[in-house]
Amino acid sequence: MGINQRSKTWIIIIVLLVIVSAFFGITYNSLVKQEENVKLTWGDLQNAYQRRLELTPNLVTVVKGSSAYEQQTLEQLAAARAKAQEVAVNATGLSAGNYSRQEQAQSEMVLSINRVIGLIEKYPDLQSTKGFIYLQTQLTGTERRIKVSRDDFNGAVAQYNKLVRGFPSGMVASLFGFRTKEGFQSVAGAETPPEIKF
Repeated sequence: MGINQRSKTWIIIIVLLVIVSAFFGITYNSLVKQEENVKLTWGDLQNAYQRRLELTPNLVTVVKGSSAYEQQTLEQLAAARAKAQEVAVNATGLSAGNYSRQEQAQSEMVLSINRVIGLIEKYPDLQSTKGFIYLQTQLTGTERRIKVSRDDFNGAVAQYNKLVRGFPSGMVASLFGFRTKEGFQSVAGAETPPEIKF
């Protein structure tokens, strides 16, 4: 009779260890999956920003093709583009400060692009060229991609943070060093983020 009781105790202990191990394994894998999703959505946003950077020289080329343009405005755009390229943030540097620096550089570039577009409005013949119409479509699509990518990134961060902060998954997160991440925060004027205006 004593052997049966001891066997039952060991079986219960083994079953509990299997359940706890399965919980830790499943939760750890979920945390890794959510963290990788945050990195993926951040990469998508960086790709959208890169696309904007790559289209900018085309805008300059289209404007320079016009018989008259303002060199200073184009130089300001080139400087803003160079600054935006320097401020790229990789997935390991995700923080509110880095977001802010990158957003500031991107905003300056958008304002410069809008100044160039303002120049184009002075030249109706330039507005009707195939090159400008194509570029206008590409830039508009890029702005949409940036907005969607930012929303996706914030959604991925929220999902990850729920898992990191929730119970009982938060215990596993704490044990394995998973920390909450920051998404884009709303700041004064964020309700109307800068975007390219045609």
